[in-house]
Amino acid sequence: MSDAQKIWLDGNIVDQSEAKISVFDHGLLYGDGIFEGIRFYNGRVFRLEEHIERLFLSAKAILLNMSWTESEVCDIVCDTIRANGLTDGYVRLVVTRGSGGLGLNPYLCPKPSMFCIAASIQLYPEEYYEKGLELITCATRRPSHATLSPQVKSLNYLNNIMAKVECLKAGVMEGLMLNDAGTVAECTGDTIFIVKNGVIITPKISDGALDGITRAVIFDLCEANDIEIIEDTITRYDVYTADECFLTGTAAEVIPVVKVDDRSIGEGTPGEIFKELLLAFREDAASTGVEIG
Repeated sequence: MSDAQKIWLDGNIVDQSEAKISVFDHGLLYGDGIFEGIRFYNGRVFRLEEHIERLFLSAKAILLNMSWTESEVCDIVCDTIRANGLTDGYVRLVVTRGSGGLGLNPYLCPKPSMFCIAASIQLYPEEYYEKGLELITCATRRPSHATLSPQVKSLNYLNNIMAKVECLKAGVMEGLMLNDAGTVAECTGDTIFIVKNGVIITPKISDGALDGITRAVIFDLCEANDIEIIEDTITRYDVYTADECFLTGTAAEVIPVVKVDDRSIGEGTPGEIFKELLLAFREDAASTGVEIG
């Protein structure tokens, strides 16, 4: 990535080499901040308003006072994409508590800092969408609601990173993360869905699943295509014995799973319901959203 890339940073579009934050920023020192990952396709930002609404809800949950309105942040995202001359790609929008003194006190930070990155992305090679992923179950558990709500997209992702390390050491790209009760919450960076007897099932929010934007799109697509979908508690047994399994996420989009803990899912190939939803998702993503301008 060259320094020609443009970054929006606290009100200015700057070259990548000039996009710097203070070593006293509490986002860096303590992971005190929030973020959103946003996709844009064919000159349109996909589900932009929903992402920005969730950003502001995360800010409210951690008492981070935003210096911008939701409309202003939407414009900032589009401005950053335009500055980089992109029509398809990924946005990482980050808000930190801002620069302050050493110590945990967030009130030592007079104002938040925000930066926006727009770039090309391909999380998984195309072959995985055709052949499917293999997963393991991670020993690292998802934090409970008693620690920090899984709905807050905070900058502290060490829990997910440690689970991701387990996956990579096992030679796979993703893994199941369980909650304290031992039931399935989600994966290291994606939401999980299974299919059983024609019905799609995904973990309940109360079981530790992120109320993801792409997750919500799947519910919309199922309603539009007369596919039954429910939220329920899911065990590893349910995953092992499912007819199909697939994951969703902003970067991953919709991707099939064909093996979990060395057990083939269904016939060991991407299922028909997954294929139908992937096609519907890609059509929706390519034709809807906020125009970059």
